[in-house]
Amino acid sequence: MEEISTSSFVEKRDEIFKSIPLKKRSIDCETVSQVLELCIEIAREGREGKRVGTLFVIGDDRRVLKESRTLIMDPLKGHPKKDKHITNPNLRETVKELAQLDGGFMVSGDGYVLSSNRHFNADIDGVEVHYGLGSRHVAAASITKRTDAIAIVVSMSSIVRIFDRGRLIIEILPELRLMDRISSHIKMPCVTKHRDENIAIVSETKE
Repeated sequence: MEEISTSSFVEKRDEIFKSIPLKKRSIDCETVSQVLELCIEIAREGREGKRVGTLFVIGDDRRVLKESRTLIMDPLKGHPKKDKHITNPNLRETVKELAQLDGGFMVSGDGYVLSSNRHFNADIDGVEVHYGLGSRHVAAASITKRTDAIAIVVSMSSIVRIFDRGRLIIEILPELRLMDRISSHIKMPCVTKHRDENIAIVSETKE
């Protein structure tokens, strides 16, 4: 498996996040970079030989809390906050394990994983629902429509998708070989291939 290096990924984050006003929402760009890198790892590695799908919602903590609930007793509850930062290697491995369970993760704008295994209320009113995308994607579109958070989904097909303001704005293919097997859900796709990291970024062409 080819690894994506942190240094080269950081160089590309401006390309990935250029359409999202992160600073205005008090969301740290480094936080989103770390979550996205983790999502790519989950999409590539799976768990115990199986593909894993999960959802991360980043930012606007208070409103997201009101629009979600835990499905089970939160495994992260009670742990010291300092141990729950997204850069903590132990936390990242824990997240990979918890990603196998139902629900998603809530991450603060400054990079702390506040809760896991959350169910995010999904209301399709006013959001783009793409044929073939499942409940995680609907939840991602819905929660980002109703709050200032952004959402990143790892699909069971190993595609990573970013949602903002109720819309799918970026698709990331963590393996270039997937290019021959998927049809983009972006309306006017523009594909940028990064062969050194074995990823492709699909963004929307501006008219």
